[in-house]
Amino acid sequence: MNEVPVLLYEAQADLLQVLGHPVRIHVLEVLQRAPVPVRELLAAIEMEVELPELSQQLAVLLGSGVVAVNRRGTTAVYEVAVGDVDELLTVARRMSSALLSSQGVLLEQARERASEGAS
Repeated sequence: MNEVPVLLYEAQADLLQVLGHPVRIHVLEVLQRAPVPVRELLAAIEMEVELPELSQQLAVLLGSGVVAVNRRGTTAVYEVAVGDVDELLTVARRMSSALLSSQGVLLEQARERASEGAS
């Protein structure tokens, strides 16, 4: 097998692992709009996240190269470092919504069958 596609598959898997945390996804959604200082980023995250956890998740994003940090005096300003993040998140949201919707239909069907069987 050609080595280049294997490396590409591995890189894609690594990227998907980086995106595999709700806080990191939310951070990317906020940062795709504009660069944001860490304190404003903490306020913009609509999840119960403390600064140490946010810092940990930012470190993962920084380590992967998906996010970059620029220092403006003593302020750390984070920004998306690669293109197409918005497109990737849009596709992931659309797929997740479809999956959740279909799972809801399946759950409803299972409930109906259970109630019919109990009758």
